Amino acid sequence: MSEDKKKGKMTVEEAGRMGGEKTSETHGPEFYSEIGSKGGSERAKQHEGTAEAEGKTSLEEAGHRGGQRVRKLIEEGKEHEEE
Repeated sequence: MSEDKKKGKMTVEEAGRMGGEKTSETHGPEFYSEIGSKGGSERAKQHEGTAEAEGKTSLEEAGHRGGQRVRKLIEEGKEHEEE
């Protein structure tokens, strides 16, 4: 047992875990969904129209491209199995 525990102090990790558990108990999943949406839209606004954002692929575009690639690979696999 560490010296901090002997003195009754908790670590930063323990405090964070306990705080997260308490927040989860009092607010529920809707709270996390709402703050996630707010944070994501605010972050997008920060980068909108900036030099940092120029030429970058949006997450929506990236997801679509990835999905299309997977679809193509699945089709190729099915064609290969039929041969």
